[in-house]
Amino acid sequence: MTSNRPYLLRALYQWITDNNMTPHILVDAGVSDVDVPEHAIQKGKVILNVDQAAVRELDMGNEWVTFNARFSGRQHNVSVPVESVLAIYSKENGQGMMFAQDDDAPPPDGSGGDDGPKHAKRAHLKVVK
Repeated sequence: MTSNRPYLLRALYQWITDNNMTPHILVDAGVSDVDVPEHAIQKGKVILNVDQAAVRELDMGNEWVTFNARFSGRQHNVSVPVESVLAIYSKENGQGMMFAQDDDAPPPDGSGGDDGPKHAKRAHLKVVK
């Protein structure tokens, strides 16, 4: 199946804006192809205001989030891969969602490939009465 992250991102964006709040996204700037102004990056991450009043031409696709915005008075075309988005939340109350960094990985049940174990291990816990 495809990643649910872009669908959740769009749904939460709509929910936040429908409630007249300001949506922000937290982006891992260390992911390749993240294009944001260098001065906006702090500790390898960047918080971007993606409110309709703050950006132009916002496109939240299945692979990329792109928009035009001003940073320190200068126009910048921002593009970030959807997998680099770590969270979306409301600036006013912090409500939103954090995404797992490995939510696109196959489930750890061994069905994702041939290099997994052929049988399940026994649980290492035991019942104590």
